[in-house]
Amino acid sequence: MAEHQDQVPLTDNGIRDTGIDVIVVGAGFGGIACAIECKRKGHRVMILEKKHELKRLGDTLSLGVNAGRILARWGLHEKLWDISANAREIHIHDYLGGLIQVQKLPLPLFGAFAYNGHRALFHEVLFEHAKSLGIEIRMGHQAVEYWEDEANGKAGVKIQTGETFDADVIVGADGVKSLARKFVIGYHDNPKPSGYAIYRAWFDAEEHGIMSDPLTDFLTIHGDQLHSWIGKDVHFIATSSHGGKVICFFITHKYDAVVDGDWSSPGKIEDVLDLVKDWDPRCAAVISKAPSCIDWKLLVHDPLPTWISKSGRVVLIGDAAHPFLPTSVQGASQAIEDGTTLAVALNLAGKNNVPLGTRTWESIRYQRVRDAQLLGETLRNKWHGAKPGDSGKSFELPMPEWLLAFDAEAHAYATYDGIARSIVEDGYRQPSLSGE
Repeated sequence: MAEHQDQVPLTDNGIRDTGIDVIVVGAGFGGIACAIECKRKGHRVMILEKKHELKRLGDTLSLGVNAGRILARWGLHEKLWDISANAREIHIHDYLGGLIQVQKLPLPLFGAFAYNGHRALFHEVLFEHAKSLGIEIRMGHQAVEYWEDEANGKAGVKIQTGETFDADVIVGADGVKSLARKFVIGYHDNPKPSGYAIYRAWFDAEEHGIMSDPLTDFLTIHGDQLHSWIGKDVHFIATSSHGGKVICFFITHKYDAVVDGDWSSPGKIEDVLDLVKDWDPRCAAVISKAPSCIDWKLLVHDPLPTWISKSGRVVLIGDAAHPFLPTSVQGASQAIEDGTTLAVALNLAGKNNVPLGTRTWESIRYQRVRDAQLLGETLRNKWHGAKPGDSGKSFELPMPEWLLAFDAEAHAYATYDGIARSIVEDGYRQPSLSGE
């Protein structure tokens, strides 16, 4: 089902030019990754981003080895590794401080590296790489409307100034509050409370007394560290990076109230301390050092019935399609896989078969993403039910081979023809999930 590419012209970089125009809406990890891979596969790509400039916001982010092998192909390993935390094990404690398990975190794993560090620094590396490839990134361009024209084989987007852009494919990488989602599924899919929220903080260890307190210096005296405390329907994670000089913590807890307005807002340290008032005193000691924190309500969506529009020319990737819980440690990684797979599918479909390419892409990705989401829910439930005296490998972070040894690019090339053929022969059907 792949088009023959013998007569497809070459770009200036020696890549075969597919002639496929792609507009990516949103310059987050999924959007940037999609644009980079589209450029690498010979598509003509542009990014529209609503922010006027990049700001160093957020805190820690994990990119799994399944994403790491893609990033390494872009030549970014050294840049990402230099700004990554280097903890080689996680100490998992019960909430009173008893040691449940020490889990080794070997790297490389399945032939690739994972990267853990500050979200903004990682994003800056990918953003600059996209610009170095000549990808046009238009800042301050907020999408306000989407459409597709099946008769002319185009889709389009209007921005806040009234200016319009059209392309063969529009990629909605516009996050959990996606406007593209409403266009694709035909109704406003409001996120719903997950029943949980997270307090998060990121701060300098020396400036805020971590190094001088015997209850907290364990995060700094032996380099980068990673510790968790679990139980009582809560889990608390404290990490150090940059040789123990920078501290990050996040604590996930029950939150059943209705979320009105912003799902992320300044939090109160006293509220965080209240969650650990009868816990291992090291927890309160770390939390009390933070100068501030963010109160982040965890919102979820039921699995969408589809990620592609009626004519197959507007698609959703990353959080716009499938938000992840933090315990999955896979949100950004799956978004990168989405973009990589889509670029391959469009390359193999060719300009005359773009809707077949996007529908095949959805079929390749849909079940895998759901399986990865469920891992995060399972781990949260396991950790939140832990009791003093528990121990064993069942409390470890899951690292299954099916998830982490996966090569999204190779898998797309290997499976595309068979799935595309079945869609041509049997017709397109919206995806369904096994076991649900």
